[in-house]
Amino acid sequence: MAGPEDRTQLRKTAFAARKAAHETLGEARDSHCAFVAGAWNRQGLIIAGYMPIRTEIDPRPAMKCWRDNQLCLPVIVAKDSPLLFREWAYNGPLIVSEFGAQIPPGGAARTHDILIVPLVGFDAMGPAPWIWWGFYDRNLAMLRATNPRLRAIGFAYEAQNLSQLPAEATDQPLDLIVTEAAIHHPALAYEGKGD
Repeated sequence: MAGPEDRTQLRKTAFAARKAAHETLGEARDSHCAFVAGAWNRQGLIIAGYMPIRTEIDPRPAMKCWRDNQLCLPVIVAKDSPLLFREWAYNGPLIVSEFGAQIPPGGAARTHDILIVPLVGFDAMGPAPWIWWGFYDRNLAMLRATNPRLRAIGFAYEAQNLSQLPAEATDQPLDLIVTEAAIHHPALAYEGKGD
């Protein structure tokens, strides 16, 4: 198992790779939409996306493909509390929360079928994609306990594909990782704290 210093350095490497890809890919960033739409687009789903912060890959092209389904967005209620997922119509109004995220100004809380997760980094050979802040890994276990049909899809740039990422006991499985270049079938989600 990697020590705290190793994990800190890996996070820095992953964030740097994500930032570089975000700044240089341009329109190619949207091509992940086609991968997701082809593999997962069917009617009657409830999709939990997110509004990108800083250098996170933008999931809105994929969410646009799913706009005929019910969409929802995460709301941070408190730093150490579970995420709330509030219904949202594609291109509907948003406000900025006290945590800096764009969220729906109102709407019912929803239980979803697909959760799109912004990744810090991932290892295509398994076992550990990293996810944002720890909110998602804490929520995945709880969400799966109440909804065994839930599918979690990690979104990242291909440049965030690293190697030999450490797995930990609290890791949660992802069903897919989608980049602008490919779909990866990973094993575990890793808690990548901070941004």
